[in-house]
This record gives sequence, structure tokens and C-alpha cells, in this order.
Amino acid sequence: MLPTILDLTSLKEAYAAGLSPLDLVEEIIARCKASDDPAIFITMTSEDSLRETVHQLLAKSPVPNGLPLWGIPFAVKDNIDVAGLPTTAGCPAFAYHPQEDAAVVSRLRAAGAIVIGKTNLDQFATGLNGTRSPHGAPRSVFDRNYVSGGSSSGSAVAVAAGLASFSLGTDTAGSGRVPAAFNNLVGIKPTPGLVPNVGVVPACRSVDVVTVFAANVGDGIAVRKIIEGFDARDPFSRQALPAHLPSDRPRIGVLDSAEREFYGNRDVEALYDAAIDRARSLGAVIVPFDYAPFRQAAELLYSGPWVAERLAAVKGFLATNAQDFDPTVRAIIEAAKNYDAVAAFEGRYKLEALRQKTKAEWERVDFLMLPTSPTTYTIEEMRADPIARNSHFGRYTNFANLLDCAAIAIPAGFDPDGHLPAGVMLVGPAFTDDALAPFADAMHRAADSGMGKDRTAKLPDASRVTSTGNDVVPIVVVGAHLTDMPLNHELTGKGGYRLKTGRTDGSYRLFALSGTIPPKPGLVRDPGFAGDGIAVEVWALPPAAFAHFVQNIPAPLGIGKILLDDGSRVSGFLCEAHAITGAKDITEFGGWRNFIRAAGAGA
Repeated sequence: MLPTILDLTSLKEAYAAGLSPLDLVEEIIARCKASDDPAIFITMTSEDSLRETVHQLLAKSPVPNGLPLWGIPFAVKDNIDVAGLPTTAGCPAFAYHPQEDAAVVSRLRAAGAIVIGKTNLDQFATGLNGTRSPHGAPRSVFDRNYVSGGSSSGSAVAVAAGLASFSLGTDTAGSGRVPAAFNNLVGIKPTPGLVPNVGVVPACRSVDVVTVFAANVGDGIAVRKIIEGFDARDPFSRQALPAHLPSDRPRIGVLDSAEREFYGNRDVEALYDAAIDRARSLGAVIVPFDYAPFRQAAELLYSGPWVAERLAAVKGFLATNAQDFDPTVRAIIEAAKNYDAVAAFEGRYKLEALRQKTKAEWERVDFLMLPTSPTTYTIEEMRADPIARNSHFGRYTNFANLLDCAAIAIPAGFDPDGHLPAGVMLVGPAFTDDALAPFADAMHRAADSGMGKDRTAKLPDASRVTSTGNDVVPIVVVGAHLTDMPLNHELTGKGGYRLKTGRTDGSYRLFALSGTIPPKPGLVRDPGFAGDGIAVEVWALPPAAFAHFVQNIPAPLGIGKILLDDGSRVSGFLCEAHAITGAKDITEFGGWRNFIRAAGAGA
């Protein structure tokens, strides 16, 4: 008996116990036929083709789970090419028959996954609500009167309804995240350029991202790792430069009171506040931040020249087939004619100015936690005011690709009646894709909201995402390299990230060294001294960066083993004994940060 939600762990365990992929395919066929939502798929893989694909898989890899995604069923948004199935982008007159899979589909098939069909979407991926399709509007799996979210509408519903283990979407303004929130799923939005867009119908080519909908964070990350990787055929593809985040007490930016907007939806606001409380209980330091420059950047996506990119993607087709467009989609794309080359440059200048403003906020936090969508609407409400209400969904999502961010959308629970779900997003700087995952997974587990339409489903332990700390060298810092101190950039600029805060054991003294620029302390061990220890931070550096960093440490400072109050010994900053002659003993302050604060106050 298969579970309602076909997460990777459940299927792999079933295969290991003797389930055949042929049996699974028959179950998928039966579930699709029994579905009460006819708008999920645009084109299904034929039943015979599904069975033939399984036979080919078994011939290629007969051992169960012999490939990373052996026999795992997935759905594909219908602006992503699948050889043998038409690509329509939600517009029948636009349809073409690709001869090759999109790069991401090719990689998934090579890993053993099985395409079950092409899913519905807001036409030309223009929308966040799921109603802008000639094939009908997919519905929330929790209430057929409500929108599913878009533009990756069918992709989200397919997973949430238990018809696929995962699905592919795309995300320009939030299309890989908003539907996740409305259907109690995880949405993985990679850093732009991490996953290639070869074989994807563009919306805004410079900021489009292929995304993953999954039952849990672990599943989504596993799939993303298979589809990511540089592809020279995509001019916006990039080599990954993984960035790290603190695994201990991360500083999480949350909305300050001035930037909170939930359009009257108090239930979603309450769930956001509850998520903040969960983050705090998991050890996070909560930091209210100014969302205004992020919001202003977000507004450029639809109220700036980036709309012209949507026209660039379909200008030839629009010139000959304007009548085949959804009226709202057509109005949005035709608005691009109001922008010229001067406006494009002015928009770019404005974006870069806003990017500079956001840097001040990023210096205060490690990543952001935002509502995925501040509210939701019924299908009829959306159709009555399709542009304004759609824009409400993107208030907290639209900036992410313009500002080169990674994001993971996670469930945040249900309203008090247990009726509709909401979600939150963790948003980090470029290439924090892996670094965000452990905390996102912990948050999803703490929400205890299940997976997809099965709100009682337990997240499997096998899918748990943990921080590994592999391939890094820990280093203890005590002074000017602490977080927010003048030389901290020497760590972060080399790919360093904070592992934890802590204290030395009680045998250390701290001195304020004279003549150092910027001011620095000296840490010295005095075996006969019994104090309370000195506050420190433990950072991690890649080995090559550690070697370079150590070479540039000026005398009288150096690196030696420091005994921490937990009994561990970690390499860190120590001071030569001769340098403390005449230096001020500041041990009583308990750490450099406290001393600097006191000195600034005139103490």
C-alpha cells in the first residue's frame, strides 16, 4: 500500500521491499484517472509509453534503486521541453514538438526518473495564480474554490495530490514558490544560473530559474543536485561558487512593522509570526530588517523594463497570433511597448542602486525569512481583479531573482480552522542553496504540517538535511575578525562562515594591544588563572583560504590551539607573551565586543 504522498524515501523503501516500477506506474495511472481536477495536466504521457519506459529502465538498471531516481515519477511544467510530448507554454497555437529533452529533463531521465506528463501553467509563465490558462485553472488541493498558485500551477498540484514524487516548475517572480505555499509543499528556487535553462521557453530570460516542487526539503535538494551544473549552451549558466551560512545561531532577517503587508489576511500573518517563534526556538537570532529596498527592486519586475523581456521571448508569435493570448497575459506583455532602450538602462541603474541599499541589510543578517505569499484568493476573486490581486502574491517573492538570491519555500502550517495552508521562504545570497537547506528542513519538521494534501504525514528521517562541515578548517577568532567587526570581511571574502559562538576555558586572559589598526586584542593563556573564559566565535574556512589567511596574520599575533570551555581544542588567534607588556588587561569584560561597547560608552 503506497502512501498518499509519494516522497522519495517511501518509494525507495517500497522498491527495496519488492515493489515493481510497473506496479507504481499502474498506481499513477489509476490516481490520475480518479483525480477530480481535470486542469492539472496539459499532456499526459500515454499509458503504453509509461509502461515501455519502465521496461527500458529495468533493462538498463535491473537492480532496485540502482540509479539515484530509479523509477521515481515526476511531472514537468509545459514550458520545459520533453522529447515526445508537445511544448505549449499554455497556448495551443504556440505548440511545437521538441526533438530533445531540456537539459534538466535529460539529467533526470538519466538518473532513472520517469516523466508522467506536462503540467498546466499560467500562459507563457506570466502570473502567480494559476487562472491564466485556456486549459482551466488547477485548484488548491485543500479547497477547489481557491487558486493553486502559479505560474507553475499544475506542477505543484500534481505533487501535492500524490500524482508525482516531484515536479519541475520555473520561477521568474515567484512561480516556483507561491504554489508550494498554497499546496503545503517545499519549493526549491536555485540561485539564477545554477540550473541550466536549455530547452525552456523563456519568460524573462535573464532571471528565469528552473525550480523543484517536492514533499520535503531533502527530496527537493536531492533533485536539484541532479539538475544543476554548468551548461555552455545557456548564456546565463554559471559555475557554482557555494557560499556558507552559520550553522549555529544564524541571524535571520524578518519583516519590521513598517513593511508588513498581509492585505487583511490575519491568519497568514499569525502563521508568519508562529514561524518566527519556531526559528527562535531552533536557535536563530531574529533581526527585524528594512524590506523597503527589496520591495522597490521587486516592483521593477512588472513595473519596469523587465516586462520587455517577456515581449522579447514571444514577439514574433505575438505579432501574428495576438488573438491566441490570454487577455491578461497579452495586456502585460504588450505593456512592454511602453519601454525603450533608455528605459532599460534607467531600470538597470535603479536596480543596481537598490542592490547597494540591500547590502546594508545583508550585513546585519545571514538570511531572510519572509511570507511566501501574504494572502490567497478564490478563483472568482482572482478573476475579478486579475492584475492587482496577482501582484499581492508577489510582494515578497519578486525581488529574489533580480537580486541574485537562492530561496527555499517551506510549509508554515494551516489557519485556525485547518482549512488553508501558508508558507514562509528562507532567502539567502547567491549560491547559499545548500547552506539554507538544513534550517529550512528543521523549520518544516517543526511546523508539523505534513506533506501536500496529507497534513498528518510524518517527514521521514531519511530525508533529514544536516550540516556536514566537510572540507573546511575551523578557526577561533576573538577580536577584529568577529561578526560585524572591521576585519570580518577577511573571513567572509574567502568563503568563510561562522560555525558557532562559544567561550575559551577559564585559563585565558585578554589584553587590548597598543598601536594596532584597527584595534585588536591579544589572547594569552595563563594556566594558573581561573576566570570565566573569553567570548569567541568559531569560523570555518576552505583549506586553501585558511592557509592564505594564516600567512597574512601580522605579529605579534599567530595561530595556536585554543582550549574551549567544552573541552575541544581548535586553532585560533593567540598573542606572543612579550606583546602584552604594558597592555591593558581587559579580561574582566569577558570578550572584545563587550570591551569595545564599553569603551564607546566612555567606560
